[in-house]
Amino acid sequence: MKLGIMLPVSGPHASPAAITTIAQAAERLDYDSLWTYERVLRPIAPVWPGPDGTLGPAPEIYRTTYEPLQTLSHVAALTSRITLGTSIITALLHPPVVLARRFATLDQFSGGGRVIAGFGQGSMAQEYATANIPWKRRGAGMDDIVAAIRAAWGPDPVEYEGRFYSIEPSEINPKPVHGDIPIVMGAFTDAGIDRAARIADGITPVSLSLDDVTRMTTRFRTEAERLGRDAAALTVTAQSNSPMVATADSGDHPYLGGTPKQIAADIEPLRERGVDAVMFAWPSPEPLDVQIELLEELRTLVPRA
Repeated sequence: MKLGIMLPVSGPHASPAAITTIAQAAERLDYDSLWTYERVLRPIAPVWPGPDGTLGPAPEIYRTTYEPLQTLSHVAALTSRITLGTSIITALLHPPVVLARRFATLDQFSGGGRVIAGFGQGSMAQEYATANIPWKRRGAGMDDIVAAIRAAWGPDPVEYEGRFYSIEPSEINPKPVHGDIPIVMGAFTDAGIDRAARIADGITPVSLSLDDVTRMTTRFRTEAERLGRDAAALTVTAQSNSPMVATADSGDHPYLGGTPKQIAADIEPLRERGVDAVMFAWPSPEPLDVQIELLEELRTLVPRA
C-alpha cells in the first residue's frame, strides 16, 4: 500500500521550516508522496456548515495556507524520489494555460515523472468571487479546463476551443518531461466521481468509513469501465480526514485516524477494495519530532507494495 502525507501547509505547525522537516523525513522513511492543497482566503463571515446545518466560521487551520505549487517547488529541490501532488487546487480559479505551465515547470524542475495534478471544484463561493469566476461555472467548467490544460501540455502549436476557454494557435512551453502529467480529482459526490471516471486519471476522495471509500472506489472504476477506459490503470488515493496521534482515546477511533496501529488496521481491508494509496491530510497536533516517530511506526506496520 502506498502512503502519502499532506505537508504542514496549514494548521498549528505551518511554516517553511516544518514543511522542510516533514518533506525530508517522509522521503527518508520511504513514503510515496507529499501533497499540498489550495485555500485562497478565509472569509470572516460564517460560511462553514456545522453538524446541525447552521453556518459558522471556516476552520482555524485555513488562517494561513501556503501556496501549493510554490511549496512543492521548494520541496522538489530538497528531495529526489518522492511524488509531489496537489489535493486539491481549485482549478477554475486559474487560467488553464497558466496552470498548465506552472505544473509543467514543477515537473521539469523535479526531474520528470514525480508530479500529480490534483484538481477540484472548491467549496467557497467567496474564492470564486475573488477570482471573478461565476460560482455556477462549476461542473461543466471542470470538463473544459481539464481539456484545455491537456491541450496546453500537447504538441505545439496548441489550439483549443471550448465552452469557456479558448487558445489561439500558439507555442506553450515548458511541456511536461514525459509529455503528460497525471490528473486526479478530489471527487466524492456521484456526479464528481462520474466526471473523474470520464476525464481524470484518478480520485483522492475524503474517506470517512470503509463502506464510504469502498462505494466511491467501486463507482469510479465501474463507470470508467463502462466508458471503455482501463479502470485498472486509474488510481484511488483514500484521503484521511482525521489526525495521527500518539495516544488513542478510549472507545472507537476516527476512520484512518488515531495511533499508527489503529490506522494500519483500517488500511488492511483497503488492499482488496481497489484502493491504491492512503493520504494523511489532517494536521496532527503532535510536535514535529513525535509526528516523525509516528510516521516511522506506520511505515513499519504498512510496508510498501
